[in-house]
Order: sequence, then structure tokens, then C-alpha cells
Amino acid sequence: MTKLEELTVLLVNEINDFKNDIEKLEKINDHLENTKIKIDLVEYKFLIETHQQKIVAHINSLERFESRLENILKNSKIYPNWAVILLLVSVLLGIVSLVYTYISIGLSN
Repeated sequence: MTKLEELTVLLVNEINDFKNDIEKLEKINDHLENTKIKIDLVEYKFLIETHQQKIVAHINSLERFESRLENILKNSKIYPNWAVILLLVSVLLGIVSLVYTYISIGLSN
């Protein structure tokens, strides 16, 4: 019977320890449920604002570049007007002279 009593005492002790552990876990759980976690976003807010300012500056830079490029393309001329007119007149005179030569050779034969 002594062995049975020892086992019973051990079992009762283990049950009591288990009960105490459960109570401790319940207290911890209650404490965790009531605890609010605060996130410090100040550093992230600063980084986002800095990044946003850089993006705005980059967009402004691209707009200025686009404006300058448009002005350059608007004002740029590859050939002067007089050179284009002279080329067209030369080509027309060449075509007219070829046609005239072809017609005059064709009529003389």
C-alpha cells in the first residue's frame, strides 16, 4: 500500500503543479491580451517624406528637360529654307531637261 500511496502523492503533486502552471499561463495570457503594441512610425514617415520630395524633384527635372527638348526641336532646322528651295528647283530643272532631251531624241528619229 505504501507504493500506491507514494504514487498517489506524486500524482497529486503533479496535478497541483500542472494546475499552478495553467493559472500562470492564464495570467500571462490575460496580460498579453490587455497589452497594446505601439509602433514607432516617425522614422518611416521621415523616410517616406524624403523619398516623396526626391520624386517631386525628379519629376520637375524631367519636365524641365522635356520643355527644353521641345524648344530645341521646335527651333531646330536641319537645312536652311533657301537650300531646300534650291534643291527642289534643281531637281525640277533636271527632270524637265531629261524629258525635253528624251522628247527631242524621240522626235528626231
